Amino acid sequence: MVSPNKQTISAKKTSKSKSLLASIVVLGVTCGSLSYNKDAILQGIMNQQLVSSSSSVANVNQARQQRNVQEYVAASTEEYIMHHLDDLNLRDDKTRAKGCKIWFDPEATTQETYHNLRSYRDEIDVYAKAIKDFSKLVPNLVETIRRGGSAGTTNQEILCKTVRPHPDGIQALFPSKQLSLTPAGYAEPLLTPMRHPSFCEEDHHINKLRTDYLVHDYEQMCLNLKPHSKTIFVDMGASLEFHNEEVDPPVMALLNEFEKFGFHFDHIYAFEITQTDPNKVYRELLPEKYFPSYHWINTGVSAEVEDRLNPLKSIISRFDEDDLIIVKLDIDTGSIEVPMANQLLEDESISKLVDLFYFESHGFMKANAGFNLIHGLREKGVAAHFWV
Repeated sequence: MVSPNKQTISAKKTSKSKSLLASIVVLGVTCGSLSYNKDAILQGIMNQQLVSSSSSVANVNQARQQRNVQEYVAASTEEYIMHHLDDLNLRDDKTRAKGCKIWFDPEATTQETYHNLRSYRDEIDVYAKAIKDFSKLVPNLVETIRRGGSAGTTNQEILCKTVRPHPDGIQALFPSKQLSLTPAGYAEPLLTPMRHPSFCEEDHHINKLRTDYLVHDYEQMCLNLKPHSKTIFVDMGASLEFHNEEVDPPVMALLNEFEKFGFHFDHIYAFEITQTDPNKVYRELLPEKYFPSYHWINTGVSAEVEDRLNPLKSIISRFDEDDLIIVKLDIDTGSIEVPMANQLLEDESISKLVDLFYFESHGFMKANAGFNLIHGLREKGVAAHFWV
């Protein structure tokens, strides 16, 4: 797991600092015109260093540390849910979870909580639009930091600001202050119905697959990177033949969003038990851009701790805390995925390595157990999210 530890940072002065600033500013323009030499710009960023005095170094350290917390900080709405799980565990009818009441009924919670929820509901749409409309040209962040030696310098701080969805940072999109805070930055609060709130509204069968309510703090994740960081995505339940033709496979949407914000994975380990012709995988289903990093592993996973088909041990344990490691667990088999999720929760040697975790229990866990699991992982330092 990447963690922004305090460091003593030194940087050499250079007469080319203004040129570097100009190069990074170019990254902030939209991609409407690509008449400039993109490769030259990125090479300029990687080869140059910014002037860094002792005061600017202190500012960088402050920027890296100001949101870093040793303990998970949950939003007030999430705190309310966690203290009232027993009241939100059952279903009212065949279509709507009882938890949907918190979005419509002022008496289902408190006046303050209801007000915050309604404000946050509107802010989710604003955030989703900001992510969708984001059009800056962002380089491969890890490679830029690797080749430019910019980790922990003002250079990296400025580079990471280019992935802000709002000029004042992601929190500016949420004036209700209903974001929770993890080592990977801000995240959506854990709320019922464990999906996009629109699941409680019209056309909920489509809305239950929406992932645009998941909040990712790309700026903080960028600040956490080191020159030697690797980027790893482990996908358990990686079928590329999605069952709903009305929307793209959620995992592809997730990978595309990370790439849009400059995170290109060094390795994608894709486990899928449903046998699929490799020709179909690589000729029809998998976008060609993922060929260099994609490992198609057409077999199921195991929850046995020492089994080589348990990726938590056979793959993740081989990486480092400075690596960015993201895990999705969605295999439709409760007897395997619930023990694996609990293993992540209980085994600190694994949880300290994982930065983000996506999990859907498929009804194998009661709502209160699901909340306790995801909330518990966040308290362990893992930015865990409910998956679809």
